[in-house]
Amino acid sequence: MTSQTDFEIFLGTAPGLEALLLAEAKAAGFNNPKTIGGGVVITGGWPDVWRANLTLRGASKVLARFGEIRAFHLAQLDKRARKFDWGDILTRDSKVKVEVVTNRKSKIYHAGAAVERIERAISEEFGAIIVASVTDAEVIIKVRNDDNNLIMSVDTSGEGLHKRGHKQAMGKAPIRETMAALALRGCGFEGTETVIDPMCGSGTFLIEAAEIACNMMAGRSRSFAFEKLASYDLAEVERIRANWATKETQHHFYGSDRNVNVIGFAKENAARAGVIDLCSFIPAALSEAARPDGPAGLVIVNPPYGSRIGKKKDLFSLYSAFGDVMRDRFAGWRVGMITADDQLAQATKLPWLPSSAPIAHGGLKVRLYRTDPL
Repeated sequence: MTSQTDFEIFLGTAPGLEALLLAEAKAAGFNNPKTIGGGVVITGGWPDVWRANLTLRGASKVLARFGEIRAFHLAQLDKRARKFDWGDILTRDSKVKVEVVTNRKSKIYHAGAAVERIERAISEEFGAIIVASVTDAEVIIKVRNDDNNLIMSVDTSGEGLHKRGHKQAMGKAPIRETMAALALRGCGFEGTETVIDPMCGSGTFLIEAAEIACNMMAGRSRSFAFEKLASYDLAEVERIRANWATKETQHHFYGSDRNVNVIGFAKENAARAGVIDLCSFIPAALSEAARPDGPAGLVIVNPPYGSRIGKKKDLFSLYSAFGDVMRDRFAGWRVGMITADDQLAQATKLPWLPSSAPIAHGGLKVRLYRTDPL
């Protein structure tokens, strides 16, 4: 594959967030975006892979489909894997791990045996280094055996893209940056209004909101697995970085939390992200949440939901109090909330719009609840 060749690129996200990631991919100008389970598929070349990793806020992984092998039995797979041009994707010092998922439609049903044949072919015919586990790998090749077609993709991200490189300290049950970014999008946030989170934890919603307001590049502070691939073009990636334009914002972002320790974490994380001047974090109970001067904006929260922190029955009063504060002090503001429990959401007595699809989150199913201006 060359940089000029168009191929399929998979943008992963938590199931339930596909439509919001699709909207982001369309807004970013990627080609032919369409949703599939667990993500969005686009077409493009290596510059699109690099740009997706660097700039998309909602994608958790970027996988590039680089080839396929048709094989009905292991000997055929072994022969064809040895003939495959691995030099298009790997370098000889690449530390590689292969993962295979197969299904009942395929004659090769033993994933482990398929992994062994492909890894041996890469090692013996091409000379790349095969490692024992994904934690040791610089490059992970993911193979999906679908009706005897072994479709090969490479994970171009490495660590999950929610790891922006800024959040080193966090409280209990933190929300991932990728989900926070898509929740902000789902609430209609485009970077042109104030955002408040009166249960801010380590500050994820507000840091994302401030970065969006300044059009900061999501992946500016981290490295990626694509840097270890044969297709990597440092000059082109640096050009993408250099041509990215940030902007100034007049908006401010306010966080509070009753836990003094997490307020310290939030300040440290915002400082590392370069948005501390745009954010205010104070230790305060929900009952002290105050509306700032200026136009109405968005209040967004990820409150505890029982199955993760505390007992559910103890949380009804918290959700009810949140609803009271919103109605009493935030007329004209929109409200967004992520929670796993519809009864708790309804305890706020806020006029929720029809709720989103369930979203997979840390072994739970959560939903994004949102209102029109109160």
